[in-house]
Amino acid sequence: MAVSPNLRIPIKLHKQVTLIRTSDPILIEEFLARKTLARLVAGRLSDTVLLVRAEEEDAILDELRRMGHTPRVVR
Repeated sequence: MAVSPNLRIPIKLHKQVTLIRTSDPILIEEFLARKTLARLVAGRLSDTVLLVRAEEEDAILDELRRMGHTPRVVR
């Protein structure tokens, strides 16, 4: 499908986003099923990636650790 050159498609560039990435989609389901963690998630980008509210980064790390996970933080 060709896009008309006159058609403006809105594009957003997001800087400094916080993501949870895992190779196991079942972990993502587990995270979303946990209410304390799910409320900190802004959206699901794929079956293995969650977008986290940037201001909630520390709370997400705390909750993941409480669940027994040892997340690796990449900056």
